[in-house]
Amino acid sequence: MSEHVILLHGLWMRGFALSMLHRRLIEAGFRVHRFDYLSVAATQQRILDRLQARMNGLAAEADAVHLVGHSLGGLLALRACLDGELPPGRIVCLGSPLKGSAAARGFAAWGRGGEVLLGHNRELLEQGFERWDGPREVGMIAGRMPLGLGAMLGRFAGEHDGTVAVDETRLDGLTAHSVVEANHTGLLFSAEVAQRVARFLKQGRFEAD
Repeated sequence: MSEHVILLHGLWMRGFALSMLHRRLIEAGFRVHRFDYLSVAATQQRILDRLQARMNGLAAEADAVHLVGHSLGGLLALRACLDGELPPGRIVCLGSPLKGSAAARGFAAWGRGGEVLLGHNRELLEQGFERWDGPREVGMIAGRMPLGLGAMLGRFAGEHDGTVAVDETRLDGLTAHSVVEANHTGLLFSAEVAQRVARFLKQGRFEAD
């Protein structure tokens, strides 16, 4: 038996964007899978059904099935684990606007064109969650390097990663929260982030001994 990790990409991305993080988590001893989905065209329920089926499909060969989601992927990971019988595991979110995204609301303000760009997950991106009451331990790694398209659309207060404000990642009920020097996309390529992800999945915390 072993620990498996399913990686979820964010809005307007595909699974290949997770290649570096995938490799580093394999080196940390996990069996890693990339979950590719159509972030705009697919309905949220279709994505959640597929993800839950993938998790349950791994249950027979895994001690744990963890989820690691970047941006929208983290929101979907939490949503998937709110209901249903699923194998045990933890969740790590990378730059996910769990309290709702000002940048997404900026896109929606463009009218129909902005709504189309956000797709079926628009409401989840704009509003997020009130708090986390799900059964899994959840860790968040946020970035504070303010470089990205979202900086032109969202009016951020305080630190942000160019797309998501640090305050948008702080949700009541999280097990742990950590901030690193990276922009939104850079979270996927940071060796420090990969190390923190691995530590949380194994130990439920980001701090080293």
